[in-house]
Amino acid sequence: MFQQNISMITKINLLGFHSSHNLNYLLFTILLLIYCVTLCGNLLMVVLVTYSRDLHRPMYFFLTQLSIADLLLTTDIVPIMLHNLFHKVRVISFFGCIAQFYIFAFCECSECLLLTVMSYDRYLAICNPLRYGTIMSLSLCLKLVIISWVLSFTISTVEIASTSSLEFCGPNDIDHFFCDLPPILELSCSDISGVQLEILLTGVPVLLCPFVVVIISYTYIIFVILKIPSASGRRKTFSTCSSHLIVVSIFYGTLFGVYVLPTKGQSLNIAKFLSLMYTVGTPLMNPVIYSLRNAQIMSTLKLIYMLELLFFIKNFKKCSKKRTKSNIKSRMFL
Repeated sequence: MFQQNISMITKINLLGFHSSHNLNYLLFTILLLIYCVTLCGNLLMVVLVTYSRDLHRPMYFFLTQLSIADLLLTTDIVPIMLHNLFHKVRVISFFGCIAQFYIFAFCECSECLLLTVMSYDRYLAICNPLRYGTIMSLSLCLKLVIISWVLSFTISTVEIASTSSLEFCGPNDIDHFFCDLPPILELSCSDISGVQLEILLTGVPVLLCPFVVVIISYTYIIFVILKIPSASGRRKTFSTCSSHLIVVSIFYGTLFGVYVLPTKGQSLNIAKFLSLMYTVGTPLMNPVIYSLRNAQIMSTLKLIYMLELLFFIKNFKKCSKKRTKSNIKSRMFL
């Protein structure tokens, strides 16, 4: 996939955030905490849906796939960013930079497609509830997920193949905290117009089309909700898709802010903040939003907590009884 001996650059300096050492340590602590919470939240979501029969539904199945994509994305970006914040030397190999962008592109494409599949699922559940069970079968769920992953892999591979075919002769500084496509292309001394056109064409099925599908799905959903006569019924129906709508708004809002809106006159710090939102913030917020706004997930969490508490109390009583018996026996020997 990658051509050899095409690059004069072997190492790249990730400049990251321009701040003092004390502020870097503060950012390191905050990001490390966010990373740990993100890993625990998304892993917990996957475990809950896998082992709880009450959550064996299409919506939660798609949610586990979204959590897996979030785990891959945050693990691809955050550890290198933490290393750069903690050490003065912020160097990454050229191949490592390309590999980081490859995983990043794969995760972002998969999240776009999975969020689109989830919006279609909510459309069927609200607009066509009587046929929802027959249409959204297990085989269809598996097909939609497999198509999303395979299409993401194909598109990201095409992007990397076209990008790695360029010549890169420096300078080898990237004023960003990870290897994104625009700063990588700025390092090239080749004609990048063909690569930009190719990436634009491949971006249509993974960004524009899914966004249109999401807009159409929620347009129909809103019309159906407005037709419900009672306010409580409208509130209850909207609550089933409000979490997904919040996640979609944050994800697409930051993506469009970075890649679609004009960058002239835009502060580099604003661009970094927006990039931080969809690379670090969204993987953190997804499990939090879906769990806090979903009564079924919260009830499952409470049930598991109660079972763990009962298990702990039971073991504690057994240990206390054993200690009491051992103390009695020791006194008898005395």
